[in-house]
Amino acid sequence: MKNSPKRIASLLASAIALSLAPAWAGPGHDHGDEAAPVTAGGPQRQPDGSVFLPKPAQRQMGVRTQPVSKAALPRAFELQGMVIMDPNAGGKVQATQAGRLLAPPNGLPALGQRVSRGQVLAYVEPVAGALERSGQAAQIAELRASLGLAEKRLARLQELSDTVPRREIEAAQSELASHRERIKALGAGLSGREALVSPVAGVIASANALAGQVVDARDLVIEVVDPKRLRVEALAYDTELARDVGKAYLAGSGQRQALSFLGAAGSLRDQALPLQFALVDSKMQLAVGQPTKVVVQTRSSVEALAVPAAALAKNPANQTIVWVKAAPERFVPKVVQATPLDGSSVAVTHGLQDGELVVVEGATLVNQIR
Repeated sequence: MKNSPKRIASLLASAIALSLAPAWAGPGHDHGDEAAPVTAGGPQRQPDGSVFLPKPAQRQMGVRTQPVSKAALPRAFELQGMVIMDPNAGGKVQATQAGRLLAPPNGLPALGQRVSRGQVLAYVEPVAGALERSGQAAQIAELRASLGLAEKRLARLQELSDTVPRREIEAAQSELASHRERIKALGAGLSGREALVSPVAGVIASANALAGQVVDARDLVIEVVDPKRLRVEALAYDTELARDVGKAYLAGSGQRQALSFLGAAGSLRDQALPLQFALVDSKMQLAVGQPTKVVVQTRSSVEALAVPAAALAKNPANQTIVWVKAAPERFVPKVVQATPLDGSSVAVTHGLQDGELVVVEGATLVNQIR
């Protein structure tokens, strides 16, 4: 039976309607095209650059603020320094002759081991060539033959002591003793060893010693240092700074260590003037050769605001900023100019006003909010 024109038109209209209808995926088959919901009350960066940070988030992030006030602060400079050994509390153990290292009865010292002054750390057994050894052996053989003759001569003279002058007997005794000492000295040269002792009391800072190792004269074998008596050497490119040194601090890892200024060198090194400082009651773990930063305060002052170094951050333009609390839940970044102060704090000369609340803890976390 043939379909009527009206039925055919109805079927076409139904097919077109079904093809245009949206297809809905079943449970678990969504494609994640929905936008993530925005948390209205969470931390977020405002269009003007400020940060909205609710009180619960401030407590969770450990954000702490501190009011700042302007005062006369000492002008300071940051110098590159290095930890060096105190010449009165450290020393080097070197071999004075070529030879082979031997361990003492208690073994070779280990790194960090505490040693006392005069303690034997190693032995050096001289290493001689074949020709040298044969020459020394020949001399010893010749001296032993002469020693035998001297002993017989002395015995004859002692038998004739009633008729022989006393001085001849004493000369024979002296000759006999001389031969024995020469044989002993040459024998020590062949089989003797040199004891390497610690010049000071301290700990082993470096050890290049192995049993059986062959060393040359002046080779550094062991280094001993007293970790409680170290010095710091810094290079100042302004020679006038040496005349105006006040207090000095060693900065590192958010800590500061007081330094005592010892003096400045009388000659330049690499176009810089070396300054030496001594550590005062050091509690920092330092090692000889460790690079450090030294903050030197001068006797002159400048009007500035003291801010902890942890309060400084960088904005996208790589400018130094601090975060200021403008409202209970609103923080504003301010571009500042800061100079070193004492290792743990900086002096802000521009960008802050007296009495503003500056974020001193958690500033990096506030700076990461986007």
